[in-house]
This record gives sequence, structure tokens and C-alpha cells, in this order.
Amino acid sequence: MISDTSKLPNDPVELKKIIADLQKRQQQYSSEIELLHEQVSMQLQCSFILQQVTPLICFQNNENVKIELETSINVQDRSREIDLVLIGTSSFGTYKIAVEMKCYREYASSGGKRGATDIFMKNVYEDLHLLESYCNLGGFDQGVALVMNDLERLVNPKKKDAKCWGLDISTRTKISNIGLTTPIGGNL
Repeated sequence: MISDTSKLPNDPVELKKIIADLQKRQQQYSSEIELLHEQVSMQLQCSFILQQVTPLICFQNNENVKIELETSINVQDRSREIDLVLIGTSSFGTYKIAVEMKCYREYASSGGKRGATDIFMKNVYEDLHLLESYCNLGGFDQGVALVMNDLERLVNPKKKDAKCWGLDISTRTKISNIGLTTPIGGNL
């Protein structure tokens, strides 16, 4: 890991060599790890990549990026854990980013098929609400949701007739002040 950016060369050719080496190491690291199966492995891989890349965007000695996993915060009288927090500091001040992650794969790491896509989608929407709360009430400047799944039908559905689509907020969906009655889990 590059911890002191002042030691980076000014020569663009040398800098390209360092970046190419980082990319090679990241590819090697990624090929040694099984595919992401759980949110925890997604958090760890993401933090590893950020740890390798953030020194490349810190150009002054007073610039720093701190990465935290599972940071506790009290929002709306409840304790929450933010999956990943980035705290950037410089002479301009501090900038805080909250990142929530969700991972859903068709097959669990045990090899069995997963179900409950409606619960997964509900949890994604809850995370979006939490990110808004972190920014509005928790002192964060930005919220980012990273959602990974391997089901094409969750990203590009042919029809939105399953019960999980009752919570849809995707492109071109119009939302007004409504009360949702979509059941989560179990039968309709």
C-alpha cells in the first residue's frame, strides 16, 4: 500500500508504472478470492480497493482519507451501523461519506437457492432511507448505496408483476404521498 503520496514520482511514465502495478496486484488479489457471496465479503473487498486507491487522490500532505467498517451512529434515537464510512480531511475541512451495501446472489454460499427477493428489495429501500437520515440528521455529506446481485430480472424485469415490485422506485416511477400495503415475506 502507498501510504505517503509525496513519494510518488512526478514523471508520468513512472506514475503509470505504479498504477499498472497496483492494478495487477488488485487483479491477482481478486482472482484469489471467491466470488462475493455475502455483504461482509463485499465490505472487505471494497475497503481493500479503497485503501489501495485513496492514496492516489491525496495530493497534499494535509489530505487524508480514513476508512471505517461498521461504524456506529445514533440516528432517530436508534443505534445503527454504517457498512463503510469514508472520512476525507484537508485544509478545506472534513467530508464524510456513508456507504451502505447489499449483496444478493441467486445461490447462497452453501449452494442452495435463495428466495425472498422481496425482503432483499425492502432492505435496499430501507438502506436508502437510512442514507438520507445519515445525511440529514447524522452529519454526513453524502450517502452511497452499493447493491450487487446476479439476477438480471431484478435489474431489467420483463414485467413488474411480482409483489416485490410494489415497492418500486426505479427510473420513471412516480411516487406521491401514499401508504404501501405490500406484504413482505410469506404469501400474499
